[in-house]
Amino acid sequence: MSEKKQPQWKKVSELRPGTHGHTLNVKVVKAQVVVDRARGPKGQPLKVSECIVGDETGTIVFTARNEQAELAQPGKYITLRNAKIDMYRGSMRLAVDQWGKVEACEGVSFDAKTDNNLSLVEYELVPVQTETPASS
Repeated sequence: MSEKKQPQWKKVSELRPGTHGHTLNVKVVKAQVVVDRARGPKGQPLKVSECIVGDETGTIVFTARNEQAELAQPGKYITLRNAKIDMYRGSMRLAVDQWGKVEACEGVSFDAKTDNNLSLVEYELVPVQTETPASS
């Protein structure tokens, strides 16, 4: 059996597009419910909140689903385990899928740096041409 990998503790400013496996403590600055349906596609209730979360280095949009949305309330501190960066319309969004965990964080206190929102940075996918070696 393989050994468990140690968590990669990150700060918000260290997050990059297309990365995953992040563990970080964040403060919920703002939360807004964007989807609240009695029944989702598989018959269960569906609730999605878009939250602004951050730490001392910056903020980012976190998409919280169902039970995650209950924990992600403004002013609360949460730990995101095995979080990933999703791209939405060229912007980074933080998400935790079925392989990760969102839990309440106790014993921490910091103010989120709201003037550095990484979700406001727009990225563009640029194709890179590979050079073929010249044959002689």
